[in-house]
Order: sequence, then structure tokens, then C-alpha cells
Amino acid sequence: MLLSTDATTIALLVSGALLLLSLFASKVGGRLGLPGLLLFLVIGMLAGSEGPGGIMFDNYELTQFVGTVALVFILFNGGLETSWRTTRPVLWSGISLATLGVVLTLGIVGAAAHYILGVPWVLALLLGTIVAPTDASAVFSVLKERALGLKGQIRPLLEFESGINDPTAVALVLGLTELATHPDLPLLSIAGGFAQELILGAGIGFAFGRLGVWLLNRVNLPLDGLYYVFTVALVAVIYGLTALFHGSGFLAVYIAAVILGNSDFIHKRTLRLFHEGLSYLFEVVMFLLLGLLVFPTQLLSVALPALLVSLVLIVVARPAAVFLGLAATRIPLTHKAMVAWVGLRGAVPIILATFPLLAKVEGAHTLFNVAFFVVLVSILVQGTSLPLVARLLDVKVPLDNHPTMPLEYTPTGAGKNDLVELILPAHSPVVGQRIVDLHLPAEALIVLLRRGDEYLIPRGNTKLYAGDVLQMLGSKAFLDEVRVRTAAEDT
Repeated sequence: MLLSTDATTIALLVSGALLLLSLFASKVGGRLGLPGLLLFLVIGMLAGSEGPGGIMFDNYELTQFVGTVALVFILFNGGLETSWRTTRPVLWSGISLATLGVVLTLGIVGAAAHYILGVPWVLALLLGTIVAPTDASAVFSVLKERALGLKGQIRPLLEFESGINDPTAVALVLGLTELATHPDLPLLSIAGGFAQELILGAGIGFAFGRLGVWLLNRVNLPLDGLYYVFTVALVAVIYGLTALFHGSGFLAVYIAAVILGNSDFIHKRTLRLFHEGLSYLFEVVMFLLLGLLVFPTQLLSVALPALLVSLVLIVVARPAAVFLGLAATRIPLTHKAMVAWVGLRGAVPIILATFPLLAKVEGAHTLFNVAFFVVLVSILVQGTSLPLVARLLDVKVPLDNHPTMPLEYTPTGAGKNDLVELILPAHSPVVGQRIVDLHLPAEALIVLLRRGDEYLIPRGNTKLYAGDVLQMLGSKAFLDEVRVRTAAEDT
């Protein structure tokens, strides 16, 4: 019997083939020094209507929907991985870049676009807003892909900024799109809507973050796999409910994830791994879809002015936003310069460019093509040069990348115990001592020790050294006591 060749079969086959091709391409790209995001876009363009693949795709509504869903889960994963301990010192710096920095960027790029492209001021500022935010998926992906360790507060600041500046940009794009379609709209109403989006997003996100921790520890689902479904549903509810009340769903999801990621809850380790994989899947799908959507011949028609706009963004607007936004901080000059260079633009500007398209704003197709070109230049120029710039600025350090411990522990929900990993720093008072001499609480058990690439079964006479990773089982109260007595830190 012949296999079915209906549309669903072909769609699944092509989708799977493109995903596999993208995964292999990212592996090759890493060896060549090319960001995987760039290769995903290129594969999508090659598979599109003007490439060898010949796939006709121009559905902007579907692209916006998929892009929104993808960004929501990418932000959620980024929030789960955000350590409040490292983020707290850069909290106000990140907020400054996500607000003042975005406004400065849109103003400078908007002015450049007005004179270079010859478009009206509203469209020019709309383009400036579209390309203003650094992209969470691009920043998270490229830093991991290049295994780039950075000195001081650079990495936490970049990750926090890229996680919270998207809501600012989305709110501004919606407001300017409304202004472009209704020129008589009072500016005060746009400012009020912008403030409402951020305030409601922050408040609802905080509330659902706390509620999510409480529910995860008490829902007691019958199957472990249902906890994955639970968190997916939780993300959808947080975004949908916040947007329903005209708040920033993106900000709400990110803040809720930060609270979850810095709290103790059942299946935390496996849930973080699940959302890491889900985030990567959405990232690949999003960039493939955006590659399919673009028409390369249309990019060529705006190549020169778009290149000039890109250079203004990279060389003028981003550095101005960083140095002015961080003027009141004590962050070293070279660190600020690195933050300015890692202002990567990714899929978010392209997704934002679909809003004026769907609102039928005159000239929106030009904005879309310019935004796409800006993203290509950003990923190609900034994404490929990050290691070189980090070395030139002397801000590169070895990446502290601890392998995952092999033991796992699944709480039943009835007990209070948890399995955690603690690393002993050089200044720990227990370095050089035997485990038996530490007199640790009997309720906190060291079940495994990792030293370098070697795993050891801990015994009473085992000596501890700086850099040892202890996998410990016990209740939160006793584990906190061990942290204090050993001055150990969570990995």
C-alpha cells in the first residue's frame, strides 16, 4: 500500500527535515565560528519561495503567533536560569538599559531612518522601536554557543537586560502602531497604556510566581510527566491572563520564571532541563519560520539604506544607550564597552515588525525588510566577533561550566527533603578538613562528591578541597545550615 502524501504528511516530513538540518548546521557553524541563529535564518531562506526549496510562505499572522509563543517560552526559560544572587547587583542597571536605553536607541535610530530612508517621523520612530531591544533568545543562545565567560557583572547584566527590555519595546511598538493608524490619538493615552502594561505585567508576574511555587509543591500529580504539562499550562495562563487585562504578558512570564527559578519546588532540576530543550526547539522553529517569510530580492532593494541604519544602531545608538544608561554606575569602562557590543538583535525585531504589517500601516513592508536586514547584520557582525572583542577588551574569562551530577532525586511531595549541589569556594573554612570533622547535621547527607572530572563516594575520612562539588540530600533548613557553615554556593 502506498504511503499517504497529503498535506499533513508532507508538512511533518519537511518540518522534521528542516529541524534536523538546523541542528547539524548549528554544530558545523560552531566549528566555523558562525552563530547557529544565522544558519537557521539562512536555511529558512533557502527553503523559501525564492530559494531551492520553493516553499511558498507569506503568512504574517501565523508568524506573529508562533513568534509570540516562542518568545514567551524563551523568556520563561531565561527567567528560570536567572540567579537572583548575581542579578540583584545589576538590577537598576538592567532596568535603566531596558527603559532609558530603549528610548535613546529608538530616538537615534529613528532620526537616522527618517533621513536615510526618507520615511515620515512616525514610521521612522516605529522602526527605531522595532530594532531597539536586545534579543533574549539571541543573547542566551550565542553566549552559550560560544561558551563565553565574561568578567564581573557583564553576563548577568546582559541576560537581565535582554529578558526585560522586550516588554518595553512591545508596548512602545503597539502604541506607535496605534498612532500611525490614528494620527489624532493623544500622546498621553499612549504613555498611560505603556505604564499600565509594565505595572500590571510586573504585579501579575510576581503573584503568579509565588502561586506557581506553592502549587508545584502541593498539587501532587499522579505522573511525573504531568509536571511538564503543568508548567506549560502555567506559562500560557500567566501570559494570556496578563494580556487580557492589558498588561505585558512577556514581563509577567519573565518575572514569574525568575521567582520560580530562585525558589525550591518539586522536580525543579528536570523541569529546568525540559524548558531548556523546549526553548531551543522554539528558537529553531522561530528562526526557520522567519527565514521562510522573507523574500531575498526585497532585501536587496533596501540593502544600502538598511546597512546604514544597521551601522548607526551598532556604532552610535547602542553605545550611546549603554554609556548614558550606565553613567551613574561604577561598572568599568571596558565592561560597558562589552555590554554595548553584545547588543544582539534576533527574532524579536522581526516579530515586532509584523504588528504594523497586520495593522496595514502604510510603508510597513519597508520596515519589515529593513528590520530583517538589521538582524542579519547584527548576528553576522556582532555574533561572530564576540570572542575577539572580549579578548581585545580583556573581559574574557574561562566559562565556569559545571557538568551535571549523575544522581537525581524525585521528591514525593509528602516530605521536605531535596537534593542540591553545593560548590566549595577557595575561601571556605572547611577546605582541607575531613568530612567526619565537620560535624554536619545528621539530617544533611553528602551522597556524592565531584572533584574535577572524577566522582567520589564520600567517606568520613575524605578531605575536602576548593572547587569540590557536594551533592547533598536533606531538608531546606539543614541544607541552609550547611551552606552557612561551609560558605558553599549553589552550582
